[in-house]
Amino acid sequence: MKIGELSRETGVAIRLLRYYEAQGLLAAERGEGGHRRYGPEAPVAVARIRALLAAGLPTRVIRSLMPCYSDDGTRLEPCVLDHLRDQAADLDTRIAELTEARAALGDILAAASGGPVRVGA
Repeated sequence: MKIGELSRETGVAIRLLRYYEAQGLLAAERGEGGHRRYGPEAPVAVARIRALLAAGLPTRVIRSLMPCYSDDGTRLEPCVLDHLRDQAADLDTRIAELTEARAALGDILAAASGGPVRVGA
């Protein structure tokens, strides 16, 4: 399928599909005139990429995970689960740091305004 067809089928902008290809996440063959052609598995690959991006994984990590899918392309090999657990732990750390920063900002605002200030809600 051509890039426009893949874009319509997945709802992902052509520009993003080109980016995924440039990052090594999505493979395309070049047809006549250099036009990209994607195989029938491309929509599944795009859905997988979108899900992993939504999970907060960087493209370098996604690139390493793409070959690790098995079965119908929805199951990851057990060998990468530790890596994903590490990513989840990193997210937990970042969330804790952001929570502390938010509390500190609330304290600064409260001190500056002379009373309690609720931040973020």
